[in-house]
Amino acid sequence: MNCRWTTPPRPAAEAGTTGDNATSPGVHLPPRGPSPPPPWLERMSSHPRRQASTARALAPAALAAALALALLPAPLAVAAPGAAPAIVPASPATEASDATDPARAVVPVINEVESNGDDTDWVELGNPGDAPLDASGLILTDAEPAKKDHAYTLPAGSVIPANGLLVVDGVQGDRPGFPFGLGGEDAVRLYAAGTDVKAADAAPLVEYAWTVHATVTYGRCPDLTGAFTTTTRSTKGAPNDCSSPLVINEVVSDGGDPDDWVELYNTGAGQADPNGLVLTDAEPDKAGHRYTLSGLEPIPAGGFLRLDTAQFGFGLGKADAVRLLGVDGTVVDEYAWQAHAATSYGRCPDGSGEFAETERVTPGAANACGEQGGGDGVSAAPWPGGDTVRALDAADETRGDWSGIDHEPGTGGTPGALWVVQNGDGELYRLDSTDAGASWQRTRGYELRYPDGSGTVDAEGVTVTSGGSAAGLFVSSERDNDVKGVSRPAVLRYELPAADTGSASLTAEAGTPVLKAAAEWNLAADFPGLGANAGLEGVTWIPDAWLTARSILDERTGAAYLPADYPGHGEGLFAVGVEGTGQVYLYALMDGGAFARIASIDSGFEVVADLQFDAERDALWVACDDACNGRIAVFSPREGAAASPAAVAGTTARVAPAAATQSFARTALYERPAQTQNFGNEGFAIADASQCVDGAVPTFYVDDNNTDGHSLRTGTLATSCPEPETPVDPETPVDPETPVDPVNPESPGTGVHGREDRAEDGREQGSTPDDATDGSQPEAGSAAGNDDAGAAQADGAASLAHTGAAAVPWLLAAGSLLAGGAGLLVLAMLRRRA
Repeated sequence: MNCRWTTPPRPAAEAGTTGDNATSPGVHLPPRGPSPPPPWLERMSSHPRRQASTARALAPAALAAALALALLPAPLAVAAPGAAPAIVPASPATEASDATDPARAVVPVINEVESNGDDTDWVELGNPGDAPLDASGLILTDAEPAKKDHAYTLPAGSVIPANGLLVVDGVQGDRPGFPFGLGGEDAVRLYAAGTDVKAADAAPLVEYAWTVHATVTYGRCPDLTGAFTTTTRSTKGAPNDCSSPLVINEVVSDGGDPDDWVELYNTGAGQADPNGLVLTDAEPDKAGHRYTLSGLEPIPAGGFLRLDTAQFGFGLGKADAVRLLGVDGTVVDEYAWQAHAATSYGRCPDGSGEFAETERVTPGAANACGEQGGGDGVSAAPWPGGDTVRALDAADETRGDWSGIDHEPGTGGTPGALWVVQNGDGELYRLDSTDAGASWQRTRGYELRYPDGSGTVDAEGVTVTSGGSAAGLFVSSERDNDVKGVSRPAVLRYELPAADTGSASLTAEAGTPVLKAAAEWNLAADFPGLGANAGLEGVTWIPDAWLTARSILDERTGAAYLPADYPGHGEGLFAVGVEGTGQVYLYALMDGGAFARIASIDSGFEVVADLQFDAERDALWVACDDACNGRIAVFSPREGAAASPAAVAGTTARVAPAAATQSFARTALYERPAQTQNFGNEGFAIADASQCVDGAVPTFYVDDNNTDGHSLRTGTLATSCPEPETPVDPETPVDPETPVDPVNPESPGTGVHGREDRAEDGREQGSTPDDATDGSQPEAGSAAGNDDAGAAQADGAASLAHTGAAAVPWLLAAGSLLAGGAGLLVLAMLRRRA
């Protein structure tokens, strides 16, 4: 049985509860198509339009519906003890039914919806009647009931207690449930038994629709009758938590700067108004020990508010407490201590964790949680770049579900390419820019399939390796969207066709090329019990050269990582982020689908949305989405991690928490850009240094929720731009070295004429390797010799140039010969006279 029922106690009025549906991004829609004779005397239609609930007049049953609503009992009353009351069948009423019969007017309502897949999607149905309501046979669908497997018939025994709740789960492994997932822009519909939900005129009994995922859940406040809003906490099968999302987050009691203070934190998905709440210490009845908050601005989602002694008017003692009361006096949150903290007491993590002594005080910022608080002492800092981002896609160009992005550097300083994956339809896109990155357009698209050509890959992340897209693209996935209830956490490699025409054997509808994966690494064996929608989100590639240079610890061997231990894994490791564990894992992916986990990194996030290896900054970036208010962390190699490691037992077992951060340490944590919304950013990438302009490189974000009609945005990250290369002036021509005179003056037979003849022979034949090894100087025919010859011939001294000898020695030699000849001539003349 996949449906669970409960009869919760009647909830008291909660602080912050409102009937204004403007607090919810959902919209109440009217029944679709023409209205046949009403199958129910009461037809509730809760269709959302973003700002407010719109009610349409219901067809001929309007009067009956109004009477039925007037007869609805109070919500969530506790069933009276004694014999079980008769079960009212949830079957259609006929036109002849007595509209005044309250038992025939009860209709189930949708009370709470979980769509963001923290565990698995689920829907909570409520019974506003005073008798148990049999919902067996009713049909539950999402916004696309005509699609295959997008309708689920509630099984026999689906009985909702009087004024109680029934949870209908999504299918999970072998557990039955509805087989479809709930998207960021989707709806839940409930149809009468036997309805053809694929018919164009099929009208649901009740429906709730939304335009973006709730950070927590969407629920009625108050239960069963109120308008939908974002709840403060998920309350599956229990009364909705409609209390204020503000909690006490950090306390300084021993004199801060300048005195004691209390910090509040907004755990909700939207702004929270603190005005009207009351702050007290452990003695609220003492005069001056109650402070009513007023005149304050709303606190944004994930935001902080610091209240000082100067505001609330009382001090905090060594053994004391802080309480936050609602406007009705109920306790919203409280914390008590027995001794002053050396620093402060703070929740770790912010907003939801237990209180612990912090590493240091962080008023108005994320708590610095030490090891005893489950943290690493790194607190969030402002984004190190521009405060804003801008949309790169045209409004309503896409419909959302963009989940991962990677930047492939170009050549010669060109912008390169952006690769994006879309999870809903399992698609891969390439985007190019023709204006130096000012705008990007989709130039190619592919339908992704598994190696056998089947399935719809729930593509969540994408990365290229050092070989670029030509060497293949790697995609991370959570599951096959055709079998949504089964976990399939996998990395797949796709080879792009040379002509970008797709596979020759498969063609997608509308001409979109289909790509079959060339290889798959299914990591399910490493993650037993992982939720179907909680698998691999982000993926990035890290080269072996970088890892080995930093002696990254191999947690399998307890020693430094050696690539040779994993033959066939390529030239690097793949880091994957797992949504269900909030951790990052490094894997060697080997031939034939084999894999080995090398390292684990505790991200500190509830959800890992994307990863980006950054060799230029020697870092691994880990991004969270709107669940963490858009924060991004930086991890760096831990020095000496492999010097004295503790061996980790098991090769496929989960790594022990104590070893989770041996190889990497979180060195920075950044808030999202200050002036941007809390988008559902599931993809993050950084451009390479060649795109640096004015001290910043572009960053890219993909928004799974398509907020305001946009899925692709760009911002900046501050950095040092590389200095432009200074053109090198051509070298000043250098006079050739004066070669050594090859002629031995003491050797006979080396007259000028003989040398000229030898040079001419060399010029005709050219130098040979043998010539170069005979110990002689270069002869004519060498490049240098020819250049010298041309210059010398211009001066009328070809014979001297061909030998490579300088003019001065030859002039001296010639002068000596002339002087010698003259001397001989004088001696001869003297002999004749004698």
